[in-house]
Amino acid sequence: MALRAAPLAEDVKPIRAGMKGGRYEPLSVEGVQRINEAALEALETIGLADAPPSGIEAMTAAGAELGDDGRLRFSRALVEDMLAKAARNITLHGRDPKHDLYLEENRVHYGTAGAAVHMVDPFTKEYSEPTAQDLHDTARLVDNLDNIHFFQRALVARNIPDNLELDLNTIYACVSGTKKHIGTSFSDPEYVAHGMELIHMLAGGEEAWRARPFISNSNCFVVPPMKFAYESCITMEHCIRAGMPVLLLSAGQAGATAPAPIASAIVQAVAECLAGVVYVNSIIPGHPAVFGTWPFVSDLRTGAMSGGSAEQGLLTAGCAQMHRFYGLPGGAAGGMADSKLPDMQTGWEQGITNVLAGLSGLNMVYEAAGMQASLLGFCLESLVLGDDVVGQALRCVRGIEVTEDTMSLETMRQVCLDGPGHYLGSDQTLALMQTEYTYPVLGNRMSPKEWEEAEKPELLIAARARKEKILAEAPLLVSPEMDRAVREKYAIHFGASGI
Repeated sequence: MALRAAPLAEDVKPIRAGMKGGRYEPLSVEGVQRINEAALEALETIGLADAPPSGIEAMTAAGAELGDDGRLRFSRALVEDMLAKAARNITLHGRDPKHDLYLEENRVHYGTAGAAVHMVDPFTKEYSEPTAQDLHDTARLVDNLDNIHFFQRALVARNIPDNLELDLNTIYACVSGTKKHIGTSFSDPEYVAHGMELIHMLAGGEEAWRARPFISNSNCFVVPPMKFAYESCITMEHCIRAGMPVLLLSAGQAGATAPAPIASAIVQAVAECLAGVVYVNSIIPGHPAVFGTWPFVSDLRTGAMSGGSAEQGLLTAGCAQMHRFYGLPGGAAGGMADSKLPDMQTGWEQGITNVLAGLSGLNMVYEAAGMQASLLGFCLESLVLGDDVVGQALRCVRGIEVTEDTMSLETMRQVCLDGPGHYLGSDQTLALMQTEYTYPVLGNRMSPKEWEEAEKPELLIAARARKEKILAEAPLLVSPEMDRAVREKYAIHFGASGI
């Protein structure tokens, strides 16, 4: 019992960030090639509209052609040239190096995202407007959930009417809550400079920031189908020059802003993100960027988004195959729930899409926990429960190791010929309890008798208790001196908990 309770070294934990997936491939080799060819043809013949003048200047200088119709078109040779320059095997830094994310090959990491506009109370079943305190508390929870590896802003603090203050509070709420890698957005291109001033302050100077950039810009640089998002592109340019990694996010919705066939939805997302690769590398070759194909699914009966569907899992896994085909660090969405509350529907929706995303070898699985109502709602208890769901998904990603030790018949021989006829007390079983098997923190595996004796504990109540315990103990992750300095300079809309 004492050995089992002792913390394990990182390299022998049964599940951990960056394990390799890639065993699941919904696309055939021929299918991958056809999607690539179709995407390249779309870039050559359809192109993208609405690029800002600065983007047009950079991309045409690199070889893109601006048509009389105002659309930029990209030859196969240009795309291949920019793919050759694109950054691979990048590291997304945490403020603590133990949280660094190595985006290479098919290493898998799960995290949050979503920018929900509602907080969900699973007990009252009410939806309310999120605050900066909610965002800060979410960051503090993520910092203490082992299976959530990075924190992209999961909700919008709607108690802050001024957009510049909103962006600055978002940065500070995240940084003061977690030392894991952070993703954020900017409301206006002009706010990037203000955000970088705060970030440099928190990092200890611009030089320290550029050495280990611990925040990336989540950037919806396109408006599907096949148009650049004017202001977002300018924001992206500013972030690139400021040394901030970018997530090139294409979020078409199949049947609405992307083609209805799953394969064609992937084609459009790939084409748009390849245009993003050209854009980024025409500004600074080799700048770190995540190939963010995020096509979503529509319920074609209503047109509503269906993020928790099996089709969503297939879309995400297919996109992961395309990331691997190009050898680029990639991200997509998984773990979203269409259910309005953390219930059985949320469980199957999170489970299916997170497992398929991980098995496909997706580098960054965004929105993996906490998201309800097709990204409109966010629930802290759902985030805590999602940590268990992702833990089980990670165990699937790890797979089954077939080695001399795991295939040895010696233990079987001892148990069957000389021993008690079971393996419960064998040295092998005890040795593998913590390294071969993973155990949920909240998932209930009691027998019915034990469950009754424990007064029939409920999962949601246990999730709330764990949430409250973490928040009661989690400190502010900046020094008291830094916190005072930030609050003197900026209007911060949440309390200084934990100092």
